[in-house]
Amino acid sequence: GLSMVGMMFVKDITLFGLIVSGTLIGAASGFFWTNRYLMALNTTQDENRNYFFGLESFFFTIANITIPLAIGALLASIDGMQIFGIVFDIYQGYRIVTVIVFAITILACFSLARGKFENPVQKDFLYFRFDRLWNKQILLAALKGLVQGFLVTAPAMLIMKYVGKEGSLGLIQGISGGLTAILIYLLGRFAKPKHRILIFGFGIALFLVGTVVNGIELSMFGVMVFVLCKVFFQPLHDLAYYPIMMKVIDVVSKRENRNKYAYILNHEFGLYAGRVAGLGLFIFLAFYVSESFALRYSLIIVALLQMLSIPLAKNIMKESYSEEK
Repeated sequence: GLSMVGMMFVKDITLFGLIVSGTLIGAASGFFWTNRYLMALNTTQDENRNYFFGLESFFFTIANITIPLAIGALLASIDGMQIFGIVFDIYQGYRIVTVIVFAITILACFSLARGKFENPVQKDFLYFRFDRLWNKQILLAALKGLVQGFLVTAPAMLIMKYVGKEGSLGLIQGISGGLTAILIYLLGRFAKPKHRILIFGFGIALFLVGTVVNGIELSMFGVMVFVLCKVFFQPLHDLAYYPIMMKVIDVVSKRENRNKYAYILNHEFGLYAGRVAGLGLFIFLAFYVSESFALRYSLIIVALLQMLSIPLAKNIMKESYSEEK
């Protein structure tokens, strides 16, 4: 929040300022997600994690649709408005939005502070050698990070290059996002742990279809199909992936008698390695082959690599539940 406020209230952003703000935002994101996963892990059981992540994904998706619309309406209404002799422009509007976000962040911190969460009894959390089952989970995390690395840059580049004005695409994404939110909620509500591989595999297969259509028809139509498949893929993938990961943490933390946070922290390293590899591969293909080749074929390569996640996740689940038999 402080980093965002600093960026919004300076006139010119230097390279040093960008590095500092990026580092602060990255650190904040790391603290947020690792501790959030720990709280989710400690407050849920394997039987209700599908529902937890389905409900969470529902609210995330709805927020991702409504919040940009609300901010856009706020900025449009503020631009040119005069209050107490002060004429507001679009840049001051952005600053107002930043202050509102910062205030909401503080309120969220107070809300969490009222909750009753237990800190791990064992304080050690940095390890370099893990159980074989956890090493499989880290490989699965790296594959997930690989596709995340591509999805940071590729969709935006495809939209800018082949769609141009994304108003109509944004409308379609909004409608499909709303349908996805309802679908994910229902899946989370009624799906059992045994259905996770089916959901996981269907999401990856849908992503592969989108990348193949984009590769064959690298145009506005192909990009729109890919983006729509991506909209469905991400929440379906997360709905199955995170309960699988948490079940593995439940099992290996008992095997090795370690702090559960140690596995969450190590998991972030796995995701990070995958993201770096994904971004590196995309940049390499774009610079040393061609940008069109990278946008057309690199996504298909990544989607095919993601197909390896299905038998790996199935094997991980089989070993995780074999402990209970």
